[in-house]
Amino acid sequence: MKIYTKTGDTGTTSLVGGKRVDKACDRLESYGTIDELNSQVGLLLTYVTEQKDRDCLIGIQNCLFVVGAQLATETESAHTLQSTITADDVSALEKEIDSASENLPKWKGFTLPGGCRAAALAHVCRTVCRRAERRILTLNASEPVSSDLLAYINRLSDYFYVLALRLNFLQGTEEILWKK
Repeated sequence: MKIYTKTGDTGTTSLVGGKRVDKACDRLESYGTIDELNSQVGLLLTYVTEQKDRDCLIGIQNCLFVVGAQLATETESAHTLQSTITADDVSALEKEIDSASENLPKWKGFTLPGGCRAAALAHVCRTVCRRAERRILTLNASEPVSSDLLAYINRLSDYFYVLALRLNFLQGTEEILWKK
């Protein structure tokens, strides 16, 4: 199997369903940023040692593939996806946020991104996730995106924030509070 097709040499690519689109269109910006986020999560995994957190992050990576597939499928396509983000995925992520929040110190204020390496990378994931959300909302203005997908991505950035707090707590690293 050859990895290169040469079909994108002129700046276009195919969506699931076959429609050719510009590589700089809102849809590609959306799922390209999701792909970037998934890669950042993979890097974060190299620093996370708690198996529970690792399992959750791998689950998130699988969901991000689903998000990417949904975003890569043209709206008018008759192509049926085998998997989509559902309200159950959003609920499961909310439970992970609640679980990661357990036993954390009381919130003292906004924290500066950083701390231990894993927490710093969780903050990078959070900001890339927020950018992905903005790209998806731009797409949603012209082509409807699933409300469950939108909710999932919104919760996901919250998860990365709480995970950063948890990782710093587990490492015994003090959060650096924002000072005006």
